[in-house]
Parts: sequence; structure tokens; C-alpha cells
Amino acid sequence: QVQLVESGGGSVQAGGSLRLSCTASGTAKNNYCVGWFRQAPGKAREGVAGINSDGYTSYGSSVKGRFTISKDNARNTVYLQMNSLVPEDTAMYYCAAESPCLNSISTWVFLGPHEYGTHTWGKGTQVTISS
Repeated sequence: QVQLVESGGGSVQAGGSLRLSCTASGTAKNNYCVGWFRQAPGKAREGVAGINSDGYTSYGSSVKGRFTISKDNARNTVYLQMNSLVPEDTAMYYCAAESPCLNSISTWVFLGPHEYGTHTWGKGTQVTISS
């Protein structure tokens, strides 16, 4: 069973940057989707960004142009570079992975991991942006 460990959350002022990391334990798979979702108190979960095993990426509309997802296969780690942060980005950020990936990466980010897929979630890391 793959385990995901997130790091890099914290508190910054609006306009600042943070980089989140998500490291997966176990053997890397050939077909997967991995990415970030966030949830603020009282709000629904939102897809932030995802990347698949072929390197295709997708972003939620609210972060497009500000956030960048990337992966380091040698380190089994996915990064989320977050720039131009705004208070609305405040949330708990969760890393998730699904293998094999049952949807396109854009659908995966929009809908989340497939209910019938084999997927894993990290415990989350808090991001707080002050105005």
C-alpha cells in the first residue's frame, strides 16, 4: 500500500509563495495520477493540480497561472509551487494518488480520484494566507 507524506505548508502573507511536497513510499507505478486537493472549513473539496505518469498536468481554474505542479520520479516526489498566494488559498492541502489512473488528468483533478480506483490520500498540510 502506497503511503503519501506531505510537507511544506505554513503561513505566509498575501503575495507570497510556498512549495508543497508529496513523497510516496513503495515502488513507483507505470500508470498513475497524483496531485493536490484542498478543503477550507465549510467548503467543498476542490481540485488544485494534478500530474500523470506521462507528465500531463491539469489545474483548477482558481489557481491556473499561479501554481505549478511537477514531479521528480527519482525521488518519488511531487511538488506544488504556489505563487501569488491570496487569502482564498487558505485551506488544508491533501496529496492524493491513484494507480492505475482511470480518468484523464483533467477529469481526475476536477472530480477527484475515481470511486472504484485504487487511490491513497495523505494526511494533509495546512496553508494559511494572511491579508
